[in-house]
Amino acid sequence: MPHILIVEDEAAIADTLIFALQGEGFTTTWLSLGRAALEYQQASPADLIILDIGLPDISGFETCKQLRRFSEVPVMFLSARDGEIDRVVGLEIGADDYVVKPFSPREVAARVKAILKRMTPRAAPEVATALFVIDAERVQISYRAQPLSLTRHEFRLLQCLLEQPERVFSREQLLDALGVMADVGYERNIDSHIKSLRAKLRLVAAEAEPIQTHRGLGYSYSPSHA
Repeated sequence: MPHILIVEDEAAIADTLIFALQGEGFTTTWLSLGRAALEYQQASPADLIILDIGLPDISGFETCKQLRRFSEVPVMFLSARDGEIDRVVGLEIGADDYVVKPFSPREVAARVKAILKRMTPRAAPEVATALFVIDAERVQISYRAQPLSLTRHEFRLLQCLLEQPERVFSREQLLDALGVMADVGYERNIDSHIKSLRAKLRLVAAEAEPIQTHRGLGYSYSPSHA
């Protein structure tokens, strides 16, 4: 079963999470410091990290930023702050979900299961889509025979668009492809990911525009513009 790393300095909260997650069959490790979590993930990678924002040494935000330099492991933030700006910042720096304290342990366990389920590759090991090649096992997409340097979120977004050419996906549907809950106020950040994707595609073919914008609706992949 997947292994969950819990980074939380309050023992009572950690114990509650451990009980709920182990009850669902997960294995767990508990740490109370951000730096220790970074060292642990480099040595013995977990499948998902539950990360408190208010840690004693470095904040959960800073821990996540450093984590993203070497790992794309799914991250779920825990925080006592429920402001929209905190949620957006957390998701922008690479988190997959944001849960506000106090929380339901069963809900957290359900969210963990949902994230891990959505992380499972949906495509065959290698799928050719016109000028694109998706290698799901290696989490790699090539465009015009050139491998793209993509973040995990960019890979998921582009994979989702490529698998159904010409279909218009709403921001909510693309959030689902990322494994991000639709209630975390992240819809507009899809635009930032699309902007980054387009910039990387233009480095390969400056004149092409494979990702099309449908104002008020969402985005699609158009093979005729690739």
